[in-house]
Amino acid sequence: MADLLHSAAGSSLAAQAQAASASPVAGDRFVQQPYGASDPQSSWRVGMLGERSVARELIRLRQLDRRWGFLHSIPVGAKGADIDHLLIGPGGVFTLNTKHHARARLWVAGSTFMVSGHRQPYVRNSRHEAQRAARLLSTAVGRPVRVVGVIVPVAAQSLVVREQPGDVWVIPSHQLAGVFSSCIPALPAEMVLELFAHARRPETWRAH
Repeated sequence: MADLLHSAAGSSLAAQAQAASASPVAGDRFVQQPYGASDPQSSWRVGMLGERSVARELIRLRQLDRRWGFLHSIPVGAKGADIDHLLIGPGGVFTLNTKHHARARLWVAGSTFMVSGHRQPYVRNSRHEAQRAARLLSTAVGRPVRVVGVIVPVAAQSLVVREQPGDVWVIPSHQLAGVFSSCIPALPAEMVLELFAHARRPETWRAH
């Protein structure tokens, strides 16, 4: 793919689901499965639904403010990692990590993220993803780029944020458009366009 602008939301998970269905060990109970589901294909489908839900909200954001641009399912490095969504606009650069936990109870306090009473490493993972994206984008444009990680819960029964993690934001999917459309401008228009031009190139995200 020559242009990541054409990458669809959830396409990375779709590829994994297809690979799992073709694998002779797809039914093995020891296969690593995201979201805690018992069936790999069904768990990846849940993930795809979450990413597509977030994509719809990003479209709504762009309808509110066309200065924002976004990319989906960005492959990073050579080990199968990807960024669910990258958002670039006047408010800055953000990696969005979708977490689809239908009917779950979420609780956040600083670096602690609980899903129905079980602690998850989402804050740490989102922080590392943003730092890696910042390093790769900085190399591509030739100067420091700040990237903020965002955890985006989808379809949760409840979300209580006692304290935001600080360097990572927690924003439910239905609030994305409102939050980012009201961001205080941090990047001039020409920088937004330059960053987006580099971000849509697959070579930007290859390991150096």
